[in-house]
Amino acid sequence: MLSLLIAFIVALFLLIMLTVKYRWPPFFALCIAAVVVAIGVKLPIDTFIAAMKSGLGNTMQSLGLLIVLGTTLGTLLEFTRSTTVMAQFILKIVGEKNAALAMSLTGFLIGLPIFCDSGYIVLSGLNNTLAKKTGIPIIVLAVCLSTGLFAVHALVPPHPGILAAAGMLQVDIGKLLWMGIIVALPAMLTGYFWAIYAKKFFLVQPITPLDEEATETIQQCPSVISAFLPVILPILLIATKSVLDSKIPPTHFLYSWLVLGDPVVALTIGVLLSLSSIHKFASNALQLELQHAVEKAANILMITSAGGAFGSVLAATNIGNYVSQLPLHQLGLLFPFLVAAVLKTAQGSTTVAVITTASIVFPFLPALGLAENSDPAFVVLAMGAGSMVVSHPNDSYFWVVAKFSSIDIKPMLRIYTQATLWMGLVAMVIIYILHQLI
Repeated sequence: MLSLLIAFIVALFLLIMLTVKYRWPPFFALCIAAVVVAIGVKLPIDTFIAAMKSGLGNTMQSLGLLIVLGTTLGTLLEFTRSTTVMAQFILKIVGEKNAALAMSLTGFLIGLPIFCDSGYIVLSGLNNTLAKKTGIPIIVLAVCLSTGLFAVHALVPPHPGILAAAGMLQVDIGKLLWMGIIVALPAMLTGYFWAIYAKKFFLVQPITPLDEEATETIQQCPSVISAFLPVILPILLIATKSVLDSKIPPTHFLYSWLVLGDPVVALTIGVLLSLSSIHKFASNALQLELQHAVEKAANILMITSAGGAFGSVLAATNIGNYVSQLPLHQLGLLFPFLVAAVLKTAQGSTTVAVITTASIVFPFLPALGLAENSDPAFVVLAMGAGSMVVSHPNDSYFWVVAKFSSIDIKPMLRIYTQATLWMGLVAMVIIYILHQLI
């Protein structure tokens, strides 16, 4: 256990030094960190290679098409000036001073049915346009949007981590849903207030008005409905599938239509809707934009895949078994929180942290005093809160936020990573208070 702890600390330190100080490409820094861990615990080379391959492959399989399609959709929304139309509409409704809160609420609502990764990918173009329009630093809006999405991803079903944990502990999903929303709301607001507080560390850019070219061609912009439809329709399709998937039997004729709610299919529909508003499909400008989208997606995908490989190597060290041996069993709800926090920080995935913690904590429920006299929903929510602490460079979502918003790693660590820390702590406080009252 000591060798694993030392290897992990050295790998984490090396990872941050290579990416922050020496500005190494994150892909190679993550791979080197994985090698350090493997050497530190004397992991057999065949096991190490298998873990790297499975980590890369699983991440590519789960996020590959989403990232490519999401990047293409964002590029097309920018190309057709749809993001400008959406930004102007949102600013007209909420006002420029409330743009940050609007992004937090948008992330919270849209994140209820979809993964935080795909939600951020879909909305990143709008986020970037709002930053240019309002002069608010992109890091502020990025943290507001990403933490809004992250809060519900970690705490509210039907997201897979919290859903799997609920199944293991036999928690009523309906009850967990409304309890998760109650806890996720202050967690989201914590991310928002931290982003606003951190704003003072950055020079605020003056508001950038539309340039002359944009003013002259404003008539060429799509309507508000045409601008929002490629974003709203995929979200509605995904939400509909998540709600009806378990309610419609496979033999029902409507069940086959639920495939439209698959994130890959839904994003494809969004891309097609964006293309439908472009009249000159053979234009050189469109070809260059699509090529740029693919190149950007490839960069993001390789980084996220390296993060998955690093997490897979850590999982191969059986870190979960070591965590379960720590003398934390007298801490009550703090035990599942701390276990999830350690696992999240160690391997990066919120979903894996919650599911692994559930399997570790389940045998400890009687010793923790949480088997009979406490609602197991609080145990699941404590795991969700712990799975927020903390998101840093071994988390694929960290790189999705950084790369899709073109943010350097220093401000990401200084603002986004700290935001996830405060979110997890605040969520745990709310859970403890609810546990005492209910």
